[in-house]
Amino acid sequence: MACNSCSTGKNGQPKGCRNNGTCGTDGCNKLTVFDWLSNMSLPNGEKPFNCVEVRFKNGRKHYYKNPDNLSLSIGDVVATQAQFGHDIGMVTLTGELVRIQMKRKKVDIDDAETVRKIYRKASEKDIRIWQEARDKEEPMKVRARQFAIDLNLEMKISDIEFQGDGSKATFYYTAEDRVDFRELIKVYARDFKTRIEMRQVGFRQEAARLGGIGSCGRELCCSTWLTDFRSVSTSSARYQQLSLNPQKLAGQCGKLKCCLNYELDTYLEALESFPKTDIKLVTEKGTAVCQKTDIFKGFMWYAYEGEWMNWHKLTTEQANEIIDRNVKNKKVPSLEEYAADLIEDTKVKYDNVVGQDSLTRFDSPKRKKKRRNNKGRNRNRKKASRNAK
Repeated sequence: MACNSCSTGKNGQPKGCRNNGTCGTDGCNKLTVFDWLSNMSLPNGEKPFNCVEVRFKNGRKHYYKNPDNLSLSIGDVVATQAQFGHDIGMVTLTGELVRIQMKRKKVDIDDAETVRKIYRKASEKDIRIWQEARDKEEPMKVRARQFAIDLNLEMKISDIEFQGDGSKATFYYTAEDRVDFRELIKVYARDFKTRIEMRQVGFRQEAARLGGIGSCGRELCCSTWLTDFRSVSTSSARYQQLSLNPQKLAGQCGKLKCCLNYELDTYLEALESFPKTDIKLVTEKGTAVCQKTDIFKGFMWYAYEGEWMNWHKLTTEQANEIIDRNVKNKKVPSLEEYAADLIEDTKVKYDNVVGQDSLTRFDSPKRKKKRRNNKGRNRNRKKASRNAK
């Protein structure tokens, strides 16, 4: 089953998803959990877990009970209970793994408001009504944005999601401050003639719903597999020695990239062996201040106060040794004694592995011009003149 945006084109060739993989159909496996328990059988006498995971538009997921014990598998389109009417979604997970997911997300199975029930498998009529409602979302979003601009509201309508029976439309919007949209709801209800629900989402949630390509060239993590949004601060970039450039550190949501936290724990673990950069090294020659650190190689560069142009490279062990001696009110003669052990031969040795040193060896050789033999030409002229006489 596929929606109109994923249907086939001419000669049976697929068009591809026009919703960036967020339409919630079979071809758009967004945020799908791998069912690693699918091939495992239950112990004798144990009944299968009667809850399933259902995904809706843009990766929105909920858990539903299966009171009628319908035979459901991943990919089935079902009609689920909603607050008013019913909704249409696709089953993405069944079996015991649903129990684990509900426990991990702290979902109470006995809460009737949180865990509703599945009515039936969606019929052709249900799917047709659902597709007709989905076709209205894009033109409605354009008009909804224009209405918000006309009312001078500081908000952005990022997405619209219709309920499966077409009886309600949920407007997702982002805003910096609180927005009074009471007049806007009246305009929407009068023009669209349906029940309206306004739901504010954060900028990260908006990027997760809409999807896109990041600066790394891959799909956004929040729209493919990332389900929780941890807070990201500029200290994450400082620990990793990244330049505090907002244009490079910000993602499509305008906030700091979530990937700044991926390797942060590794950097913090590596920095445990480094002394604090604000600690000065006291020597007999003078006081040295840290100028630079190399976390990967374990080096630190220090410069004497007043001699900022001359840096001395030390290892973390050497820096810690000097600091320990300073704590005991002892001074080392100078940093040069430690830095002399780290002098490396920077001369690059070149090996001619190809056998030819010329950079133009692949160029086509130039043809040598033949020199004219003037002497032979003059002789021929003399013979011709003698014969003429």
